[in-house]
Amino acid sequence: MSEVFEGYERQYCELSANLSRKCDSAGPLPDGEDKKQKVSEIKAGLDDADVLIRKMDLEARSLQPSLKAVLLAKLREYKADLNKLKKEVKKISSANTNPISREELMESGMADAHAVSGDQRERLAMSTERLNQSSDRIKESRRTMLETEDLGVSILQDLHQQRETLLHSHKKLHGVDDAIDKSKKVLTSMSRRMSRNKLIVGSIIAALVLAIVLVLYFKFSH
Repeated sequence: MSEVFEGYERQYCELSANLSRKCDSAGPLPDGEDKKQKVSEIKAGLDDADVLIRKMDLEARSLQPSLKAVLLAKLREYKADLNKLKKEVKKISSANTNPISREELMESGMADAHAVSGDQRERLAMSTERLNQSSDRIKESRRTMLETEDLGVSILQDLHQQRETLLHSHKKLHGVDDAIDKSKKVLTSMSRRMSRNKLIVGSIIAALVLAIVLVLYFKFSH
């Protein structure tokens, strides 16, 4: 749930309840400056309510589709509520120009007051229920966020452990590479020594054979 939308929603519900109370008090008033002032205040409040409705509409349309659909459905209810308030104000304002008697005005005002009072109670109940639902959704969202945060921390810890394991393995492989290089050098050195030793032994054998041949030659020639 968008916190911005909830802020506008809370302001609208409080404003709607306040306007309903003003309509209740303005309906029975006799024609005069007091009633005109009260109606003027109500109309100013309706303008503020219109502004809040537009802000909620813009905020709802900027959110993701699933949340947007839910908020726009709630917004339609608020628009209907606002239109109902406008009709009530229009009825109160038009009463100033109707040529009816004071008794009829009072009776009509009392009847309207009872009807409006019932509507006001219904709106207040709906507003309270919506606020409670919004509060529950916020709590659920925070709980989900905390669970997601814990899961993210656990994943980061696992990744850190895997990174340490990979670094340790890399160091071992590097050590193995060094050992293999040293072994290659030792084997190369041994191979060279063996080749040199073979050459020396061959030279010695050849010298011995030559010496024997010379000895035999001189012996048999004399």
